[in-house]
Amino acid sequence: MIVEKVVGNIEGIENTDLHIERVYMASDDLLKRVKRVVTDRGREIGIRLKENWELRDGDILYMDSRNMIVISVLEDDVLTIMPESMRQMGKIAHQLGNRHLPAQFEGNDMIVQYDYLVEELLQQLGIPYRRENRKMKQAFRHIGHRHDA
Repeated sequence: MIVEKVVGNIEGIENTDLHIERVYMASDDLLKRVKRVVTDRGREIGIRLKENWELRDGDILYMDSRNMIVISVLEDDVLTIMPESMRQMGKIAHQLGNRHLPAQFEGNDMIVQYDYLVEELLQQLGIPYRRENRKMKQAFRHIGHRHDA
């Protein structure tokens, strides 16, 4: 089976009586438009998205009257940063920006992929954080950038 478009997302589906097969993917793989995956039932699927679409947790790759195939994102090793003041937020945001490290935000938390150098920096700056495995709804998007003179 080759999937060329996402049918929808499981969050928008009311009929929960359907049989669900899962495709487990690392968050980095969500950015790939072409990929070969295997469901938890052993069915091999090719993903070749025609549109420029970023896959998300819960996206439905296939659905009929009885079955659906849904993407489940694996947990990432992340640092959840919990600044206690605007000053702390500014300091860490500046440092992460200098490293071109992508971040995501949930509530007042800043989330970045685990990096031991960032963990050391947070300790040095006294900014509260925790290292955890966390299911991210979307991939960390790395943006290319050059410093030209």
